[in-house]
Amino acid sequence: MTSTEARSLEMANTDAIEKEIVLRAPRSRVWRALTDSAQFGTWFRVKLEGPFEAGRTVRGTMTYPGHEGKVIELMVETIEPEKVFVYRWHPSDPNVDVSKEPTTKVEFRLEDAAGGTKLSLVESGFDRLPASRRADAFRRNEGGWTSQLENIRQYVEG
Repeated sequence: MTSTEARSLEMANTDAIEKEIVLRAPRSRVWRALTDSAQFGTWFRVKLEGPFEAGRTVRGTMTYPGHEGKVIELMVETIEPEKVFVYRWHPSDPNVDVSKEPTTKVEFRLEDAAGGTKLSLVESGFDRLPASRRADAFRRNEGGWTSQLENIRQYVEG
């Protein structure tokens, strides 16, 4: 390994996934898609058992292809209307009971942008996960968020 490769690896962020997308939709439309649990369930492909409320945990069953039937829990931390929506959850692993592990934090932020709304996503806390599954959880969720941001784009722009 060269010194340049070593510096690149040291600088790589292993704790957080960061993504952003500009959606051709009004901020209020994107906000409803994120925080109305029925709308969230449609694009995220999960059947949730109740509304999102700060301080409340909402359970649901995944309908996403390949993850059908998997139960998830979203522990809602923050809802600042049309600005910030934050929840915690357990990155899934079909072979491990993750219920006793630390959660990661998922944060959505909205800003006005030319032609629509900028949606920023940060999922952080991967460095707190057990070392044996940290890299796999990061990889799975990084790819998952790429797909989910395309899903919300289609949902709010369609």
